[in-house]
Amino acid sequence: MLLVDADLYLFRAVAATEDETDWGDDIWSLTTDLKLAKELFFDQLDTFKEQMGDDDVILCLSDSSNFRRTVDPTYKGNRKKTRKPVGYKALVEWASITFRTFKKQGLEADDCLGILATKPENKGKCVVISDDKDLKTIPCKLYRPISNERLTVSPEEADRFFYMQCLTGDTADGYAGLKGVGPKTAEKILGSRPAWSLVEQAYLKAGMTREDALTQARLARILRWEDWDAKKDAPILWTGEVAHAA
Repeated sequence: MLLVDADLYLFRAVAATEDETDWGDDIWSLTTDLKLAKELFFDQLDTFKEQMGDDDVILCLSDSSNFRRTVDPTYKGNRKKTRKPVGYKALVEWASITFRTFKKQGLEADDCLGILATKPENKGKCVVISDDKDLKTIPCKLYRPISNERLTVSPEEADRFFYMQCLTGDTADGYAGLKGVGPKTAEKILGSRPAWSLVEQAYLKAGMTREDALTQARLARILRWEDWDAKKDAPILWTGEVAHAA
């Protein structure tokens, strides 16, 4: 089963077909050839299928709401003024009725990928396809098309990358992490045996609180199966305990 980060590849398809036109007399317009965008997306999926040798595809899509904004209202606030390409919403709607998709209220596409990839009956049977580095926080088989990387991320590697994100933050997603901590410092903090307690200790040493550390973790953590309450259709917020699904 191929789990595709549809947000990313739909965005790229429609951005590639957006055209800026100068009509003269200081009049400009933006248009998108949506038919061409659809063809580009079809071609991309066909390439994925051929490369992975699998025709079973699920597109993972983001919901318009985001549970992380209840944790911190400023989450991804830096993107509010970023314009989506013309026709993006229409292309997403087309994909939703054309392909098999997975979408949940309040979740991002990354969360949907993480939940499906770590669902006990899916383990070892899925490949996540995304160029987003955040997917390295998910224990899964991961294909990164741009760099042509095929990774098998172990639970230990996924946890380490997650702890790194908690410490360094992510400017693209608009959460700060621990001030002054970059990748090299985070590596030193975590050492050879990374653990949540080390992240907490770093926050306390910097004069911050455990709650500050938890807030950053809840913004950084891409949901896994064990972070999702299927009965309530709601995320289970990070509490500091790693509970790998059996």
